[in-house]
Amino acid sequence: MGAVEILVISFTSSLCLYFLLTLIRGLHKLWWTPIHMRSQLSSQGIKGPSYRFLHGSTKEIFNMKREAMSRPMNLSHDIFSTVLPHVHSWLDKYGNNYLQWFGPKAQLVVTEPELIKEIMNNRDTAYSKACDRNLCEETLRRWARDFCR
Repeated sequence: MGAVEILVISFTSSLCLYFLLTLIRGLHKLWWTPIHMRSQLSSQGIKGPSYRFLHGSTKEIFNMKREAMSRPMNLSHDIFSTVLPHVHSWLDKYGNNYLQWFGPKAQLVVTEPELIKEIMNNRDTAYSKACDRNLCEETLRRWARDFCR
């Protein structure tokens, strides 16, 4: 065996090992972690639609929204089932707190007011607030100014 053959075999082996490790890492992130997280939350009583490989619940959400938009709207002010049909359906099916998936990322939907207050008053900064008060006030002022013109 020559030096070139040994170099080619070493390079090919390293490349195969790299692809194998990348495949294992990808399967861990895209399959094992979501399934494990779902089982852990399920053992704590939090249910939700099952995880689908790669796309999570996004296909179901898209299909529910498309179906809701294709139906004629009622004349009432209750548009929740039209705007967020997946949330409306899953609240009835899984309860006030449930788990939904955006790809391999889980999203915990909490609709209990007391639990929401507890989460938002948490000072550990684990949950960032969606909108800073000053930013919201400034945005509202700009909108009001533009609207009144």
